[in-house]
Amino acid sequence: MNKIKRSLAVFFIFVYLMPCLGCASTYGGSSARGTVITIAARDGSHADVINAVKGDFEKENKCTIEVISLSGDDIYKNAISDSKNTTGKYDIIMVDDPLMPEYIQKNILKNLTQLGYIDDDDFVEKSKLLGKDPYPMGATYALPFSGNVQLIFFNNNLINSDSSFDNWADILKACQDLHSSGKNGYAIRGQSGNPIVSDFLPILWAFGGDLFDSDNNIILDSPESRDALNFYYQLYKTGGNYDKDSLIKAINDGEAAIALGWPSWFLSGTGPTAEISQIPGKKDASSDPLATGEIGNWLLGVTSNSANPDLALKCAIYLTSSEVQKKALEHGGIPTRKSVFRDNEVIEKFPYFEMIYMGTNNSRVRPRTTKWAKIEEEFGEELVKCIEDKQTVDQTIINSQKKIEALMNE
Repeated sequence: MNKIKRSLAVFFIFVYLMPCLGCASTYGGSSARGTVITIAARDGSHADVINAVKGDFEKENKCTIEVISLSGDDIYKNAISDSKNTTGKYDIIMVDDPLMPEYIQKNILKNLTQLGYIDDDDFVEKSKLLGKDPYPMGATYALPFSGNVQLIFFNNNLINSDSSFDNWADILKACQDLHSSGKNGYAIRGQSGNPIVSDFLPILWAFGGDLFDSDNNIILDSPESRDALNFYYQLYKTGGNYDKDSLIKAINDGEAAIALGWPSWFLSGTGPTAEISQIPGKKDASSDPLATGEIGNWLLGVTSNSANPDLALKCAIYLTSSEVQKKALEHGGIPTRKSVFRDNEVIEKFPYFEMIYMGTNNSRVRPRTTKWAKIEEEFGEELVKCIEDKQTVDQTIINSQKKIEALMNE
């Protein structure tokens, strides 16, 4: 009888433990589901696209793609924290392109060229170069997944689509006229950090200003920067200050007429929810045009401490392939490949992609520095003080110059 009891005890212990024997360790990268590729993806449409198209890759490679949907700030914080582990929680992270230099410096991303990756010339050139370090001619560390570029979005019921967006002076005049009639003209994203800095940069560039010159000298303290910030303040006074979600709603519902935005905010599988135009590269009608549309691609990079770097690279190549990009269009995806932008069926179904393709080719990259996240934080704080009337335009430019100099000298 004792032998029978011992046998039953061993049997039940085995049954209890058996599911655990097939499971992955926290950072092991494999499980009863086969190898697991974990992706830290930007929440919203980007994560939705991966979940919608991952099935074929999982079947073909007998693996599971686990998508962790995170805000941009959380991806940044988690990627830096997880890079300290011997084996990482993430195999692939979605990278906001201006953070590339910092990620390389902190050894968060694998060198894909050293893994055997060969550059694909079907990618739009300005998107492809974002994944390189040193920028723009170094090794490839990340592949362009989502082709976001800043554009103008406007409500056709408030500003007619025949209105000229050739220069910023005409936009200000139209918004002032709306404001005089009791309607909101221009909507800004005036929150500190990335929102207000991204919102202001295209105007700074159109006025001939910049943060750095070609030798990386800080040149923000200039007449052009003062003119641009004074102009931005005037635009803001015709409308209001909104966070991202309320700005989208304001333009869609006709609460405000016009704003800068990213296509992924206003696009779904059925099309855009607002009218689209290029960002003017001219200060006024007599100015020479300058590149002003801020490129802001989300890239896919393999982590340096991935448990499965080769399969992770294969997955990143799959998720950025032309076949997958075409499937992603039904879920709000934005291409980064020339062949998809130029596909006749795509153009017929998504005619607004021509505007995005044009904007990408005329876009401008943000400064490539490992200090960009800190610069956005410091510069953004000063810009917010200005629009809140806590300091003058002149003082804002002087303070921002000093703070950026201090950051670069750390």
